[in-house]
Amino acid sequence: MSSDKASSVGFLERQFKLKEHGTDVKTEILAGLTTFMTMAYILAVNPGMLSETGMDIGGVFTATAVSSAIACFMMALLANYPFALAPGMGLNAFFTYSVVFGMSRSWQFALTAVFIEGVIFILLSFFHVREAIFDSIPMNLKKAVSVGIGLFIALIGFVNAGIVVPGEGTIVDLGQLTTRGPILSLIGLIITGFLLAKKVKGALFFGIIITTLIGIPLGITNLPEGGFLGIFSLPPSVRDVAFKFEWSNVFTWDMLIVMFSFLFVDIFDTIGTLIGVASKADMLDEEGKLPKVKQALLADAIGTTVGACLGTSTVTTYVESASGVAEGGRTGLTSFTTGILFLLALILSPLFLMIPGEATAPALIIVGLFMMSPIKEIDLTDFTEAIPAFLTIVMMPFVYSIAQGIVFGMVSYAVLKTLTGRYKEVSITMYILAVLFVLKEIFI
Repeated sequence: MSSDKASSVGFLERQFKLKEHGTDVKTEILAGLTTFMTMAYILAVNPGMLSETGMDIGGVFTATAVSSAIACFMMALLANYPFALAPGMGLNAFFTYSVVFGMSRSWQFALTAVFIEGVIFILLSFFHVREAIFDSIPMNLKKAVSVGIGLFIALIGFVNAGIVVPGEGTIVDLGQLTTRGPILSLIGLIITGFLLAKKVKGALFFGIIITTLIGIPLGITNLPEGGFLGIFSLPPSVRDVAFKFEWSNVFTWDMLIVMFSFLFVDIFDTIGTLIGVASKADMLDEEGKLPKVKQALLADAIGTTVGACLGTSTVTTYVESASGVAEGGRTGLTSFTTGILFLLALILSPLFLMIPGEATAPALIIVGLFMMSPIKEIDLTDFTEAIPAFLTIVMMPFVYSIAQGIVFGMVSYAVLKTLTGRYKEVSITMYILAVLFVLKEIFI
């Protein structure tokens, strides 16, 4: 090994404490690549969705990539955790369809709400509010969150593959499995499963690459125009979307409702993701606490605030981080690698965007399997524990929301413990949150 390479490895070892976490540079970089591959779809989906509001699609693309990179870097340097961040799915839909279309508000109004939410998020980090929420969730519910996220991720994978589709007369239905998309995903699922069974390092990552290549003759993977040179492009400017805030409506009831909704979903999506992925990576201590949860939540808050300034919806921690953890990612070098790839995407966007959802779907489905393991540790004999855990697990995929799954679990936990005379097992924080959840559903 050359002296320059050795010094670089040494720097990364000191910065991210790789040996202490039982990992190495190669494993972390591969994990970062895998995480990026499973969440790179946001670079196409987010600009497309927000552009429906009238926002410049190129500007939103650049804002998405840059805010994701900054948030990943913050997670790596502040918390040293392998969690990647980007503008959240669901939150961007709320931005577009609920605020802009549903409430007939401008996208500048929605962007202002996201910015205010991000600033409040940062302030809450300093006052330990979110750590208190994280720590108040009982261990059985934390394990249930991991399982629920697994089912949620698997459902996303099946939908992206076209294997599960909206039903006619039923809620969901089986897709046309003989069409190209589902066929490619099923092939990818078999390939990835084979690689895992053979204990190939980087099985998820290589499964995505191989499936993408198979998609070329099937006409699903679209090669960049212009051949090799076609993979390069200059990043679009953010001048038409950056810092476009609407301050005139800050002190209105609508702004309060929208800002609170963004804040609520962001907090509990993030906390749920941190619990689920950290639980799978054995990062929680004996009391179920995440040692650097404050720093992790602060990175999320900074990402949201920066993202709003650049011109995109709420940035949050991604459940797809579980794919990198499944590949062995244990430190911030994983999220740092993902951040670098988001920056590379600015000039190599055609290369990254050529990876179809059908190629990443098998990885998400397999990660769903990985996330299921904590179910063995949930106490299913005590119904005051088992019912809230069950509701947490099933409501996440059923209502397509991590946050709502946590709400059902926490409220039912508080109610059942109280009705059975075991109220001392419920923390004050849990009671406060349960009441706030109920009030939110009634009045907002």
